[in-house]
Amino acid sequence: MAAPGFRHQGTQNPAGGARRLLCCLLALVVTIVVIVGLIILIFWLVVRPKPIDYYVDGASVHDFNISSSDALNATLDLTLVADNHRNHRVSVYYDDFEVTVWYDDNMIAFSNVDPFYQPKRNETRLDVHPLAKSTPLLSSVAKDLKHDRSGGKVELEVRVRSRIRFKVGSARTKHYTLHAYCPVVVKFSSATNFDRVYCDVDI
Repeated sequence: MAAPGFRHQGTQNPAGGARRLLCCLLALVVTIVVIVGLIILIFWLVVRPKPIDYYVDGASVHDFNISSSDALNATLDLTLVADNHRNHRVSVYYDDFEVTVWYDDNMIAFSNVDPFYQPKRNETRLDVHPLAKSTPLLSSVAKDLKHDRSGGKVELEVRVRSRIRFKVGSARTKHYTLHAYCPVVVKFSSATNFDRVYCDVDI
């Protein structure tokens, strides 16, 4: 039995102090994340990039040949235009840029473009040469392509895929993926004028 007038002092629980410290640190991290998120959101709403327009300004094909084993060889000459005129404050970094050419949902040619930087209010022209080198074709696809060749023109879809970052002042955003889909009718006669084709763009 404790002596009269003596009050027992409880010892401090170290685990409880550690939990309180951990909760404070967690609350601080959450607060910082929320503040940074709000800053990014406000920044995005203020300088939100306008859509980038894409169009094909020229398309031709040469060295077209389908072998007896239904393999395609051909080179396409494409002039792609990336139009950033609508962005007065936003420039774009293209960190990779891939162009593929499709015929009836079959990829028949591709090409890569070196990374480049596009300033604000700028129009960038890209001469791209997707190559089909012994590209294997289904017999039905080869037959349709031969028929189109005899008719003097072929309907293709040019697809662009690029990893991009936007830049405003000295600030840069995270990476986004840009897709562009461009339906193109390519005529085998080089003397035929080409009508500009606008693309559907998704970021």
